Amino acid sequence: MRKHKLAIAGVTLLAAALAVSGCGTRSAETGGGGGGEAKTAKIGVIAPLSGPLSALGLGIRNSVDLAVKQANDTNAIPGWKLELAAEDDEGKPDVGKNAGTKLVGDDAVVGMVGALNSSVSLSIQPVMAAANVTQVSPANTGPALTQGPDPANKKRPYATFFRTCTTDILQGSFAAQYLYTTAGIKKVATIHDKKIYGQGLVTYFTEEYKRLGGEIVAAETINPDETDYSAVITKVKGANPDAIYYGGEYPQAGPLSQQAKAAGLNVPLMGGDGIFDPAFIELAGKTSNGDLATSVGAPTETLASAKAFVDAYEAAGFKEPYAAYGAQSYDAANAIINALKTSLPNAADAKSARQPTVEAMSKVSFDGATGPVAFDEFGDTTTKILTAYKVADGKWKADKTADLSSS
Repeated sequence: MRKHKLAIAGVTLLAAALAVSGCGTRSAETGGGGGGEAKTAKIGVIAPLSGPLSALGLGIRNSVDLAVKQANDTNAIPGWKLELAAEDDEGKPDVGKNAGTKLVGDDAVVGMVGALNSSVSLSIQPVMAAANVTQVSPANTGPALTQGPDPANKKRPYATFFRTCTTDILQGSFAAQYLYTTAGIKKVATIHDKKIYGQGLVTYFTEEYKRLGGEIVAAETINPDETDYSAVITKVKGANPDAIYYGGEYPQAGPLSQQAKAAGLNVPLMGGDGIFDPAFIELAGKTSNGDLATSVGAPTETLASAKAFVDAYEAAGFKEPYAAYGAQSYDAANAIINALKTSLPNAADAKSARQPTVEAMSKVSFDGATGPVAFDEFGDTTTKILTAYKVADGKWKADKTADLSSS
């Protein structure tokens, strides 16, 4: 009888021990501590991972993934493991908003890199701000995202939003200066896709081009869901421009360039960073030689500061290239990681570190792949470098790089 009681007691103690062990394991996995194991914090990504803009979005995701893996490998934040949480916005504001809602609903998410499109970020910003989740865009160039709708009376809409790229105010102006002064083109027709990015880019281009003495001989728009641009091309051709300045992205810009030249409008098409991708050349075809684009930063492959990033990206074996915003995305992720070095060590859990992370972002300063990384009082990057590219022999080739930090 006594042996039977001892056996029952032994089983009870073993069950209790297993229960405690099991609870400890679940707690560690969810970031609640236990057994001294690392807690988990997540860095999200919102970008077009499918659809026509996925060539850019996948480069963003992969570059953030690289930064997260490197932080874990070096134990950048002792006691914490970082994870990537990537969501597809398809390049659509409503889908992006839903992606943002999903991310902030995860208590482990403390920061997010994205989005690609300024229109998407406009829908995401209030979601991130309400949850005190830091957002750093590597690609949003719309000025209103950081400076409000009135350029003459700048007011930061959301303290949670930062970016590692410069704005369309500078990009549009730089394009105007390049066409008027460097290329010697005095008559331009403008076309945009009616979206926030494209319309803003054309606005700032037009202001600077006219100030320099250039003439806008036609100002037209297209619908981004159309594929036949013959009507607009006919109008523009009649105005006899020496170049077309397009505000929009490569899925429309490539066919527009191809159709314009097929119609006898043999002038260069220039756009912003939204067309700076090999996909533009594929869509525009052989007649794209001579077309132009501006993009944020200096050419990544020429920067000594980016060599480690480029080498590590290649070594990681990603299927997709880092594309136009890889270096900016890598720096955006590392900016969040630098802030987490301040906010996470004393945090009980990831969610409680959200607001301290936002506060720490204003003090972030380090040497990144694109050069020095820091933010001004609006959350804008303090490094303002742009490059003009020209299509030659079927490839984008850098033609002029300028530092506009004093502008």
